[in-house]
Amino acid sequence: MKISDIYHMDIYSDGGQYLGDVQGAIIDLERGEVSRLLMVPWKGLKGDIKTSLKQKSILYKNVKNVGDVVLVSTHMGAQEEQASKEEVNDLSR
Repeated sequence: MKISDIYHMDIYSDGGQYLGDVQGAIIDLERGEVSRLLMVPWKGLKGDIKTSLKQKSILYKNVKNVGDVVLVSTHMGAQEEQASKEEVNDLSR
């Protein structure tokens, strides 16, 4: 599947809550993988980038399935939460 195939797909939590739709992606070029899905266009991230990324993006490793919709896990363990914070700090530099 190409990343462009999931643009504008609806994003739902594993609890059935609508979260938004895919408006962009952040690619880790060093690893060659998608790191985050954005629920607003990159240009739409205003103000404090760290806060915007936390509120308006999904860690790709939390994606459980991509089909007709993108299904994500909303439960984060302590290690995942710390990794998310570190990634947001790296992206905002």
